[in-house]
Parts: sequence; structure tokens; C-alpha cells
Amino acid sequence: MSEGRGVFAAVARAAAGGPRDGDRPGLWRELAAHLDPVAYRPRLHPDVEVRTFRLRWGNDYAMIASPDRSMHYRLEPWEAEILELMDGNRTVKEVVVERFRGSGDMELSGVADLVEQLRAGGFLATPYLDVPAIVRRALNPESGVGAVSRRFVRTLTLEWQGAHRLVAWCYRNGLRWFFHPAVLVVGIAASLGGFAAFVSLFRTGRFGLSGGDAALASLVLLAMNYVLTSVHELAHAVVLVHHGRRVRSAGFMIYFGSPAFFVDASDGLMMERGPRIMQAFAGPFAELVIAGAASFLAWVAPDTWAAPILYRFALLNYFVIFLNLVPMLELDGYFVLSDLIQVPDLRPRSLRFIRYDLWAKLRRRERWTKQEVGLALYGILGIAFTIFALVTSVFFWEEVFGGLIRRLWDGGAVTRFLLLALTVFVAGPVLRGAIALLRTLTRRGRAVARAVRFRLQTRWRVEAARMIDALPIFEDLPEEVLSDLAGRVQLRSFAAGKPVFRQGDRPNAFYVIRRGTLQVVEEDPETGRERVLRVLGPGESFGELGLVDGRARSATVRPVEDCQLFVVDEGTFDRLLADPIRVPEFAPTFQAVEELRRLPPFAGLEAADLAEVLARGRWISVAPGRTVIEQGEEGDAFYVVGSGRLEVLVDGAAVSTLGPGDHFGEIALLMDVPRSATVVARTPARMFRLDREGFDRVVVEALGRGTLDPAARVGRTWQH
Repeated sequence: MSEGRGVFAAVARAAAGGPRDGDRPGLWRELAAHLDPVAYRPRLHPDVEVRTFRLRWGNDYAMIASPDRSMHYRLEPWEAEILELMDGNRTVKEVVVERFRGSGDMELSGVADLVEQLRAGGFLATPYLDVPAIVRRALNPESGVGAVSRRFVRTLTLEWQGAHRLVAWCYRNGLRWFFHPAVLVVGIAASLGGFAAFVSLFRTGRFGLSGGDAALASLVLLAMNYVLTSVHELAHAVVLVHHGRRVRSAGFMIYFGSPAFFVDASDGLMMERGPRIMQAFAGPFAELVIAGAASFLAWVAPDTWAAPILYRFALLNYFVIFLNLVPMLELDGYFVLSDLIQVPDLRPRSLRFIRYDLWAKLRRRERWTKQEVGLALYGILGIAFTIFALVTSVFFWEEVFGGLIRRLWDGGAVTRFLLLALTVFVAGPVLRGAIALLRTLTRRGRAVARAVRFRLQTRWRVEAARMIDALPIFEDLPEEVLSDLAGRVQLRSFAAGKPVFRQGDRPNAFYVIRRGTLQVVEEDPETGRERVLRVLGPGESFGELGLVDGRARSATVRPVEDCQLFVVDEGTFDRLLADPIRVPEFAPTFQAVEELRRLPPFAGLEAADLAEVLARGRWISVAPGRTVIEQGEEGDAFYVVGSGRLEVLVDGAAVSTLGPGDHFGEIALLMDVPRSATVVARTPARMFRLDREGFDRVVVEALGRGTLDPAARVGRTWQH
């Protein structure tokens, strides 16, 4: 049998009597070599698709689709650039260094997070096994009708994964002709002519919303509307297939009290703006054509028994089309508008701005950007239109289906039971909404109770102390000081989207994440553009360095999901720094970390990463005329200039000069090659030196702290 490769082969070799490294068994040495995150060579799956979208208002982004198009992640543009380096020939360390050489920013945790999330999402060539999920499925198998029923009770949704084959068959066997210009012209003419016929009927006053056999008409209308909804969803799906995309799934759901069909159009996120607009508009356009045809038939034969039903069918659907196309609700018109103005997350951003940022800007009397004015206006109009839509929907439901309800109530015990079942079925989302509201209030109450209990129970303080002690920047704290600090820590909860602090705020605390995921966002005050710098998860800290230098916050920290934070206020923090007798090494360490962060290559690092860099490297001083590195010699470190001037020489000729913030020698971190230039100090210089071993250790620690949270990256689940 040929010798295998990989981890399990290494285990087998070691178990059979593999070599030993001193007291270290060969098994563990082999495992360490195969599982070393620094040595991992990420390679994108060949069928992965990546697209970068440049937006008018900034906030450019990229989308990546997994090979089976079941997962779509939204990435920052710089993350999309890193993908080009994941060819299987570079280790994670080499990817970090290549990125560093290109941008000058050492983004350790960001690269580590990206690699881990792509691996877990199935975007890399190496298969990923979610062992905990496999074990859960084995212990609690779900299959058959019972599992489907339980999922429907939980989500009020039935989903079918094989929809793409059906839609593709329909497209090939006739529906593709609807994309022919001549057929589109006929459809536009039919919708316009039908609407003119409807207006003519409306002016006569001959028909209304109710009349005739209301119960029977209501049932017929329900059936017709379900057929129309199916056509609406099919139109969305056919546009996807026309542009070479996949329909991820289709199904049935209870949406705002109404049974409805849907298609999962997430793969449309990979299309360009024009096809996305076409895909969003296809559903309402199909409804316009059908409603126009119904209006025309009622106009041609107004004396038939079907004319009143056709009129009511057209009236209801013109109202639905109106609600669908007005971009204040997150329906088709919203997606059309968001793509037209190139703000893909318009509604959530506007609601977040109204809820959390509007009053802060008014209170501070800050200058508004054009984007913020637009977000505020859209958010206010959206809230007003939502109220209008709810009121008018209740009116239409009562007018159209009131007769059916009265007939069922007057029909006896059986029909009353049917009415009760129908009410529970339709009002399910309302009941679920009430339950969700109750749960939200309960969570808020529990958060208050936890905060009170936290002050009284030792267990909470021990947890806070352990998390703070685990931070590299606090490793020099004596035990009694750590206990004192933990006793003063506060526990606070933040809802998703609510900023912990904003860019420009005065620092007044630092935070340790107990639960949840947060984003660090850099905002451009002139344009309102945002850039996600990194994602933070449980066990990580932020905000501590701002308390050292007292400068305004350089970024906004915003939760992606509900989170809990341990909070150390400014007074407690200052008390630690102000007592050098109790903590003689703490304040100098913080000041050294802050000095390191002022160097451009390290500016984007988290405090924990900075502490590791400080621990693994050292500051050196160089006299004028001294050679720092020599062309042709072996490279073993790189340098960042803190002060002074240096000259770069190639073959004895000066080619450039280096000053504060510049760096050199990074190629030594990538491979063992001779120095390509000589660097000589021309003035007294001070610089930070980090050798290859230190860099490797920093990357390992960053990988260990990586925030594996694919939910923070998953693209919009686009259901119609």
C-alpha cells in the first residue's frame, strides 16, 4: 500500500513507530506540522465566482459565490484583492506579507478571519467538515414529513431545492421568447391598454370591491391571486436563468398574514446592476400584463358574470403592484431604487440612521452629508408609508374578504371552526410578531437583571477577570489589581446596529466582548462612505488605546448581532495607570503599544496584535553612517522607521530615502533570499525590528483570535 498523505496518514505513521523529537513523540510533531495555521496554503475552489462592484456613493464591495451557489459572501474590496493571492502556492503567512508589501498595512486578524470563513463556507478547494453539525444531525436526525412539519411550524416556510430544473425547463420550452424585443413591446402595449380599460370601467362606477355572492367571489379571488403570485415569482426566476444564474430554491410561506410563494434569488447578487433591476421589475411587470388582460376582458364583456370578479381582481392587483413598486417597503420597487441609486443596503442603513444616529447628529449640531440627508428622508418616508400600507391593507381585506368571513360565521359550527382555523393560519405571523416583541422585552429585562446580578455574584466577576487576564496587553497585571478591576467592571448589552461608540467620540471606556460579533467601521465625514476595518468576536477587546492618548475615536464600533460587553470605565482605567507602585510594568507597556500603533504599518492592528508585535520585536537605535542591512546578505527581519532618515543603495547608487513611517526588509519574511539593497542611516535613527520567527508567532496568535462569523459576511438573502 502506498504511503498516504495528510493528517491521518501522519498519525498512522507516528503510531507505527515514527521518529521522536527529544521527548516529543513523532505523532505530535507530525500533527503540529500539518495543523500549523501559518503553514496552511489556502486555494480558492476553481468554480468560485468573484465580482467587485464600484458604487457612485462609495462603499464599494465585492461578492463571492461558492461553487454550488448555495453561499454568497459580501467582502470588502481589499479582501477581494487578497483572494487573488489564494492560489495554493502561498501560506497564510505569505499571503499576509504579500498584502503588506502591496498596501503597507499589516492586517493580521483580517486575513486570518477571511481564510477561516472561506474555508468554513466551502469556498476553498480543501473540503471542510463541520464536525459539530455532523454530530448534532447524528444525535437528532431530521427526515421525512415530521421534520418538514416541524420546520414549517418554526418558520412558516416550505422550501423546495429543485426549483432551478423546473424554471430552466420552462425557459427553454417557451418562456425565453418573452425576452424577444417584439414580445416585450406587445406586453407593454397590453399592460398600458389594460390599465386604460380599467380606468374607463372605474369611471363608470358600475363595479366595486364588494357585491354579488361575496363568499364565492372571495374564494375565486383567492385562487386567482395565488395563480398570479406564482406567475410573479416565475418571472423573477426566469430572468435569473436568462442571465445564466441559478434559482437556489422556491417555496411557500406565510408573509404578513398572507399565504405567498417565493423564489430565493440570492444568485442575482452576482449580476451587474442592469440585470438586477430587470430581475426585480420582472415580477410586477408580469402582474401588470395579467391585470391589464383581466381589465380588458371586463371592459369588453361588462355584462357577463365574470366581469365583476375580473374588475375586483384587477383593482386588487393594481393596488398590490403599487405597494410593490413604491420603494418604501423592502419589495421589488425597493430593490429597483437601491440599484438605481447604487445604495444596496438602503433600508437597513436608513432605519439604523433614524434609530441611532439622527438624534446624535442633531444634538451635536454636526454637518450633514448628502448621503445622510437622503437616509433620513428615506427613513422618515418609509415609516410613514408603512403605516399607510397597513391601514389600506386592512381596508382592502375587510372589503374583499369581509363577506367570506360573515358567511363562514353564520354557516354553523363547521364553518365557524373553518373560520377559526383560517384566522389562526392567517394571523400566525401577527402572533409570532407579538411573541417576538415579548421576547425582546424579556431580553431587555434579563439584561437589566444580569447587570444587577453581576454586581452581586462572584461568578460573573471571575469570568470578567479571566477574559481581561487573557488579553496579551494585560498580562502584566498583578492578581490583586486584576481582582480589583473585575469588581469594578460593568456588563452592558447592545442591540444589533446600535453603535457602542462613534467615530469622533471622546474615549470614556474600553470594552471586552463577552458575547456577539461587532464590526469596526471607518467613516468618511465628507462623503459618508464606510469601510469595515475588521470584525471582532468573543474574548477580544477594543477602545483601550484611546484611553491612553485621549484622542477622539478613530472608528465606529457597531454590533452585527445582539451582544454583551464587559465595560471598564475611564476612571477605573486611569486608576490603574496612575498607580505605578501597584502596576509598575502596566503603564509603560500601554505607552509602548500606543507608540507602536502610530507607525503606519501597524495602525490597523488590534491591541492584542500590537502587544504580540511588541513582545516579539524590539526598538533599536542606529547611529549616522551605520549600515542597517547589506545588499547580498541573508535577510532575517524587517524594519519600520520611527524617526530619522535612511538612504537606500542598489549596487552602490542611491535610489531612494526613507523617513518616519517607512519600512524595509519585508521580503525576508516571505522567503530566504539575499537582500536586494543596502540601507544606511544618514541621521540618528530609531526603528522597530521584527524578525521572521516573531512575525510567525504574531500571525499564529492572530489566527487563534480570528473571529469565525460567516453571518457577518453572508450576502443579502434575496427572496421575492
